[in-house]
Amino acid sequence: MKVLIADDNPVIRAGMMVMLTDLDGVSEVLTAADGVEALQQCREHQPDALFLDVRMPFKSGLDVLAELDGTVAVVMLTHSDEPDLVRQALQRGARGYLVHGTFTESDLVAALRVCAHGGLLVGPGVAAILLSSVSAPPADAGPPAHLTTQLTDREREVMRSVARGLSNGQIARELFLSEKTVKNHLNRIYVKLGFRSRAEAVAAWHGVA
Repeated sequence: MKVLIADDNPVIRAGMMVMLTDLDGVSEVLTAADGVEALQQCREHQPDALFLDVRMPFKSGLDVLAELDGTVAVVMLTHSDEPDLVRQALQRGARGYLVHGTFTESDLVAALRVCAHGGLLVGPGVAAILLSSVSAPPADAGPPAHLTTQLTDREREVMRSVARGLSNGQIARELFLSEKTVKNHLNRIYVKLGFRSRAEAVAAWHGVA
């Protein structure tokens, strides 16, 4: 896969390039020093995955997210752990959110693999932030009723699996479906419920959005 690193810190860019360049399955590593350059690189080179900082010159990571077309798997890789920023990033389509200092090199590689294959991954620190910033519903409450009533039984099964962070391939194996069928179910779910991304659907399913 082709990977883009967008961060205004040259030390972080250099360190990640060293880490990712020799990684099995990574064909090319690109870099961008600001949000405008990140968008330009995405349009010109169409990377498969993007590690994106939240705060950058000219355009923030959140602004970059808003202009992407959803074809690149975005993992936020940043020092910012503010709950509102985390929620906004996930709602705008990020498939992962990792905070510097709370993950290992193997966590970073896992995030690349999971998110590039359609999964959703947040670091343990981020999960704690999200859980502490919302009122926890009763354990048996489940997703909001206005979401589940619009879906078929199979679509609810698929969404429950998506909400657990499974990739399309994992869902297909678990429900004995083809990946194409899973993708078709997800497309219908997004249309019915008005979601623009997988992350937005998961956040709404958990009552975070």
